[in-house]
Amino acid sequence: MPLPSFSPGRRDFLAAGAAAAALPFLSGNADADSLASLGARKGIRFGSTIGTGHLADQAYLALNAAQCALIVPENEMKWGATRPDVRSFDFSRADAIVAWATAHRIGVRGHTLLWHSERWMPGWLATYDFGPQPRVEAARLLTEHVSTVARRYAPVVDSFDVVNEAVDPDTGLLRETAISRHLGAEETIDLAFRTARQAAPKAELVYNDYMGWRADEARHRDAVLRLLERLKARGTPIDALGVQSHLGSKYSDSPTGLGALDERAWRTFLDRVTGMGLRLLVTEMDVHDNPLPGDIARRDRMVANHTRAYLDLMLSYPALHTVMCWGLSDRYTWLNGSRPRPDGMAKRPCPFDADLSPKPMRDAIADAFRAASPRAA
Repeated sequence: MPLPSFSPGRRDFLAAGAAAAALPFLSGNADADSLASLGARKGIRFGSTIGTGHLADQAYLALNAAQCALIVPENEMKWGATRPDVRSFDFSRADAIVAWATAHRIGVRGHTLLWHSERWMPGWLATYDFGPQPRVEAARLLTEHVSTVARRYAPVVDSFDVVNEAVDPDTGLLRETAISRHLGAEETIDLAFRTARQAAPKAELVYNDYMGWRADEARHRDAVLRLLERLKARGTPIDALGVQSHLGSKYSDSPTGLGALDERAWRTFLDRVTGMGLRLLVTEMDVHDNPLPGDIARRDRMVANHTRAYLDLMLSYPALHTVMCWGLSDRYTWLNGSRPRPDGMAKRPCPFDADLSPKPMRDAIADAFRAASPRAA
């Protein structure tokens, strides 16, 4: 199947994006006290996620333009959005977000070329006939998809989440998908990275997952570490680990705070990751606040303190150069729909509230940037 071609209009905004990408830390809209500016002074890029559902909210877009040096499309570059069927690609939603970002001189991260989980692959793959040579066809499908998406956005995107969430956190095993059942899970991951390197040779290639610093995440941490070690050993072209940083107590609605932490184990994990020569990114930060009190002032302060402690730890690693929230405002957080509070109150996991006013969490991020050591250029 021939790869989709760019229309002249798409070429124009991709050219504009390439120019914006040459300004790696600051958008054209940030003032001296914005999170983008405070991060840039230390060589840290700050950003958040934007979805097509946000493009009609001019006030929210203005907040992102003012605070962010980077945005990442929320769902619009994923397989489910870009690949309605085996024969076609649909980039209309991703293009709209990239066009907005480049028009505002904001950088773009790519998320994700392969969400390695059966639940999040397009429905048509579950019943797809891989034919008499299923391994060959699986490799062709994966290569075609990764190459098409990465090549399209390589002029704009300088960092791609190539593979997302390949490790089952409960078992520590690699997940399987319709593609990996024919190729092998690790071989699928390796092929995705090699294809991305060919299609976007200048981009940072990232493995992205949600292992973290809580005591109950040891199995997930260990499994991700083993995966990274195996990928490095086989020469997979991986540059960095994306740490999603959905902070807080995992799926818990009991009033037990934000979970027991194991900072020593987390530092050991990060030491070994960076010891492999991998860079670090915080890619999807927010705070799951269900276990916290309903009182807004208390809850906001607890969220802010947790965020500051986490970022102080993460930013103590010079290899960390990017901090992304998964939504700037409580107005649009995914957590309200997927993990609502049992008391019926709105969640407050983001640095700005539903009215787009700054919260203590915003100040915690700012203070962490001020306290951080400068990154190397």
